[in-house]
Amino acid sequence: MISGKTIAITRSKDDAQEFIELASRDNAIPLPIPTIELMPKGDKIVDDFLQDVKEFQPDYSVFMSSKAVKLLFDVAKNTDKYQKLQLAIANTMVMAVGPKTKQALEDEGIRVSFVPNKFSSVGVGEQFTKLNAEGKKVIVPRSGASTEFLANLLEKIGLIVKENHLYDVQAFSDHTQWTSFKELFSQNKIDGIVFTSASSVRGFFEIMSDFENKDLQNKLEKTQIVAIGPFTAEELKKFNIEPKVADVHTVPGAFEAMKNIFSLA
Repeated sequence: MISGKTIAITRSKDDAQEFIELASRDNAIPLPIPTIELMPKGDKIVDDFLQDVKEFQPDYSVFMSSKAVKLLFDVAKNTDKYQKLQLAIANTMVMAVGPKTKQALEDEGIRVSFVPNKFSSVGVGEQFTKLNAEGKKVIVPRSGASTEFLANLLEKIGLIVKENHLYDVQAFSDHTQWTSFKELFSQNKIDGIVFTSASSVRGFFEIMSDFENKDLQNKLEKTQIVAIGPFTAEELKKFNIEPKVADVHTVPGAFEAMKNIFSLA
């Protein structure tokens, strides 16, 4: 049973509200640990995106996260480019990865045409394969820290891809928010950790670098680890961690995977 278990998630308290509600409902103890922070590329991101759309003339736009949507539209609101951005995106067929991204777009008045069954780059590839979109142009506004996997996959399918980098990612700088986690972790009182992205894995190990590597590995081996999706899992494997991968690549899916681990224990 997950009741009474302390489960950390690699998100800030604000971003972890859904997880906190799910964990609290099952009497688990949620512990948000912010591992990364976004470094926006400034107000020019909207101008750059609009310029790319004008020159590239994409048939599709793909949004991989609600963060990308929020960042782009928040900057547009502050620079009086909101309606231009709306129109630029609305003139494409819009694909949103996951329900939160879809909702974020709809909140800005954007109609979403496609949501892949798998909330990942692989899911995006599968969706485009079904659409027989060979030769079509796709613009993807996303993090500058993203891997080339999605672009390479879509190009193999026959699409022409333009990635538009809105922000970079770095390890979370305010380590004071980690005091409680580190104390509990050192006492083997963290029962599980949910990792929500490959960059959150890198941020976690950077922030935890004050632990001796052998001690950190030993404690993690005693902790149940869930990766929200396959790319997060692959990043964990680079640090010699073999996680359980959520069947559904969402926060509820990751929490369900964690629940299943403890129900079998």
